[in-house]
Amino acid sequence: MTHVLTRWQSRWQRIGAAVASVLVAGALVATAPSAFAQQRPSESDILNALKPAPKTRGLTTTPKQMEDQKFLQTIRGKTRALTLDERTKVADIAKDKQKIDLEIYFDYNSAEIVQRAVPDLMELGKALSNPDLRGSTFLLGGHTDAKGGEEYNQKLSERRATAVKRFLLDRFQLPEESLVTAGYGKEQLKKPEQPFAAENRRVQIVNLEVKQSAAR
Repeated sequence: MTHVLTRWQSRWQRIGAAVASVLVAGALVATAPSAFAQQRPSESDILNALKPAPKTRGLTTTPKQMEDQKFLQTIRGKTRALTLDERTKVADIAKDKQKIDLEIYFDYNSAEIVQRAVPDLMELGKALSNPDLRGSTFLLGGHTDAKGGEEYNQKLSERRATAVKRFLLDRFQLPEESLVTAGYGKEQLKKPEQPFAAENRRVQIVNLEVKQSAAR
């Protein structure tokens, strides 16, 4: 009789352990989306990433900076796609500027923004509308992963950057000339060691300049 009870106790202990492991696994699955959601950039995250560094008194504008500002004036408000020379120049200016990458989701092989991308774009729009960034010119740079041909990815990245611009103009009435779009296709992979990674499919927002009138 003691043997029988011992076997039953052992069996129930194994069943209890199995149930506990299933409950723990279920809890992990249930909490994963909220943990991921916390990593999505908020309005303040975007704002802090794009705020220009404080200017040091006494520093004068260099000839290159003056040249860059003149060039940016020529492409502000452009509705056509930038030429190769223009987007190369913009990329050079953007290198040392404040920036943030956002993973904006689109339909497959499409420039249609999907619904789950809307919350991130709303946070972006609120940040770009903040008085601390008033007067700035922002680059919306579209990027793809390495899958597909260069010309196709170039066109797709341009259309996606334009889609983000249209969203921001429609929802937040930002000045059209404050948003410059450029497509870079698969030229600037964020993870070159993983050319097909999702992180490569992104829109990069760069604060290209701050007008003197906005810096008072």
